[in-house]
Amino acid sequence: MLKKLNYFTTFEKILWLSSVALITTFFFLFSQSGILSLIASLIGTTALIFCAKGNPIGQGMMIIFSIIYGIISYSFEYYGEMITYVGMSAPMAAYALISWLRNPYKGKKSEVTVNDVNKKEIIVILSLSVVVTVVFYFILKIFGTANLLPSTFSVTTSFVAVCFSARRSPYFALAYAVNDIVLIILWALAAIKDISYLSVIVCFVMFLVNDTYSFINWTRMKKKQSV
Repeated sequence: MLKKLNYFTTFEKILWLSSVALITTFFFLFSQSGILSLIASLIGTTALIFCAKGNPIGQGMMIIFSIIYGIISYSFEYYGEMITYVGMSAPMAAYALISWLRNPYKGKKSEVTVNDVNKKEIIVILSLSVVVTVVFYFILKIFGTANLLPSTFSVTTSFVAVCFSARRSPYFALAYAVNDIVLIILWALAAIKDISYLSVIVCFVMFLVNDTYSFINWTRMKKKQSV
């Protein structure tokens, strides 16, 4: 029991509690979008702290978050976000979950083995991301997606992030951090029209902090596992 209680470091506990507190506070102060938005945010930030530890539970929670976030995005006509999370992020999170479960570090189900992605794989992922960007640009344009360019770039960064996540590379956290910045911009544009979306901005600001920590911790994990 003591080991379970000490699974997260003091910093990780503070990071999670701070994220939950800020997201919840701003939701009740500004949001009028219903409890579903708060539930999605709390699931998302909890998923990130598990992902930062390389724990497959995080990927399982990301599947749930992706579906709920897709529903929320649809409500504001962010079809790019909806298609990305429901049609790509959720399935890729499921694939990543299988990959993480199949590659535990020394049999530890709570920690995945960090993988080295070679240059060839990086080139393939980036090349595919260009194709995905072009295809989704026209798809989103047909749907009349709000804020087309940042919405399209969000698809690009999400695609790169889920690919690196499935490959168990620390780069997934960096890609998600860039995606967080794009989403902060997207929802800031939404907040100009409706101040209630300020709570969503705070959510992704905290996601950015968590993803930055994920990259740092995965880098440590990689060094530890290489010894």
